[in-house]
Amino acid sequence: MALPGESTLASHGPKRPARAESRRLPAPATYPVRTEEDLLTVRHAVRAATIEVGFGLVDQTRVVTAASELARNAYVHGGGGTVTLDYPREPSGRRGLRLTVKDEGPGIADLEAALTDGFTTGSGLGHGLGGARRLMDEFTVRTGPGEGTVVVVTRWAVR
Repeated sequence: MALPGESTLASHGPKRPARAESRRLPAPATYPVRTEEDLLTVRHAVRAATIEVGFGLVDQTRVVTAASELARNAYVHGGGGTVTLDYPREPSGRRGLRLTVKDEGPGIADLEAALTDGFTTGSGLGHGLGGARRLMDEFTVRTGPGEGTVVVVTRWAVR
């Protein structure tokens, strides 16, 4: 029993976290990609978002890897840009994570070649853009000389 001026809190054991399907997901968020540190910030934000959506460890790794590749491309080849995280939901209730990576660089001169494994304009292995496409469920690119590049990718959670 509490004394006057004191309060007590009854507990019935630890609260279980709400199931991913019933929780409200965060609002979309946009992160700048202008420095090496920004790349790390994007990785951490994407990892947290995959957990929020309810992805298992393998899908978390897939999405973070794709995000890292795309953000690095925007930084290195596009001179910087942004990564926006959004949380789409299908009519069936299935949740996903959508990444929109934009830059204002020179654009991709030969998109077909850029999507081919082994193609690189730098010192990388040439798996970035094509690898990101394989890791995600949906993948679109809008690019053109002098127009910059917008890559939109989505991964859906397994129900």
